[in-house]
Amino acid sequence: MRYVTPAIERLFREEKRMALVAGPRQVGKTTLAQSLLEKVGASSNCFNWDNDTHRRAIVKNPESFWVTAGGGHGPSGRVRVALDEIHKYPRWKRFLKGLFDVHGRELELLVTGSGRLDIYQKGGDSLFGRYALYRLHPFTLGELLRADRASVIPPETFWKSVLERSPLAGASKGLLMLERFSGFPEPLFAGSEALFRRWKQEHHRLIIREDLRDLTRIREIGLIENLLMLLPERIGSPLSINSLREDLNVAFDTAQNWLQTLERLYYLFEIRPYAQRLVRALRREGKVYFYDFTEVETLGPRFENLVAVHLRKLVDAWNDCGYGDFELHYVRNKEKKETDFLISESRKPYALIETKLSAGTVDPSLVYFQERLKPRYAIQVLREGIHPRRQGALWLLPAHQFLAWI
Repeated sequence: MRYVTPAIERLFREEKRMALVAGPRQVGKTTLAQSLLEKVGASSNCFNWDNDTHRRAIVKNPESFWVTAGGGHGPSGRVRVALDEIHKYPRWKRFLKGLFDVHGRELELLVTGSGRLDIYQKGGDSLFGRYALYRLHPFTLGELLRADRASVIPPETFWKSVLERSPLAGASKGLLMLERFSGFPEPLFAGSEALFRRWKQEHHRLIIREDLRDLTRIREIGLIENLLMLLPERIGSPLSINSLREDLNVAFDTAQNWLQTLERLYYLFEIRPYAQRLVRALRREGKVYFYDFTEVETLGPRFENLVAVHLRKLVDAWNDCGYGDFELHYVRNKEKKETDFLISESRKPYALIETKLSAGTVDPSLVYFQERLKPRYAIQVLREGIHPRRQGALWLLPAHQFLAWI
């Protein structure tokens, strides 16, 4: 069971809309779908677009492919059906709209995919009002430690736990496992270096050699691979697309389009600078991070990427569960003062987070931006060598304590 399960069950029971689950390749979306089907005895109701038999059934009988002989009814009395990778169907939005409009009272529809299901296809009929989107992320430390793995901690409870409670048992060991094997379920739970190396090769091939081919018109695969070799050394710094363009010898729009496509495929994500309330703030260049932070070899940027993945999941989960309108940014001005992360709520500063490898004084930039933005929380997260302590309006926390609740 994963952390989005209760929200999806509630959606089926109370709102009776489709649940769209998107996230990186091999993050556990199909396993999640199968577990939700098994709960209602509907294991055979999973249809994968990559399966020839399932694809033919959907195309040949779009009105009745889902009809099965008994069983498979959820608590609402409707038949639960999962559609996996359906966004590869060129007319997937039109198909889902028609299916829901005609059979929505009979079906609990769960749709999963590694493309951005909400925006990937811009044409066709809108699905607005017919679905709720849930982002499934790699395992974070908090989800790894919690036995039920099925809860999203509300914001106020989260901060109370982070600042007042002791770390969960096994937090330090769990953080080491994440750093070593990533948060993707297969290598993380196998705990094998050999399997992890094979998994990384396969994961890369699936995205670059298959998803790019199936879902886009990009054919310069070799140049995309060169792009991915250039990105790790740029993690943690504002990304200059013009510099990338020069290194790859391609047009600016081409390099920008490749980055946007990799974000849609959940290979990486971008956070934008926060410029409100600040004079001389950086406004244009974003920073990018990998969902698999083990792509980054340098310790400092790799730790920052690990924290970025946790915060991305936290913000998405709060939004998907209806706890508020949160966004993840970073802050930097033209004097090169910078704080790694800023969570905003309804576009107002909510929490500043700075990452460091080891203990020391509070980062001056964190103090600077805390005084000007006045967020509710300001945290310096350290990988090692620190006991929790408060310094004025700021907190210094060890990584295993802060991340254990995400």
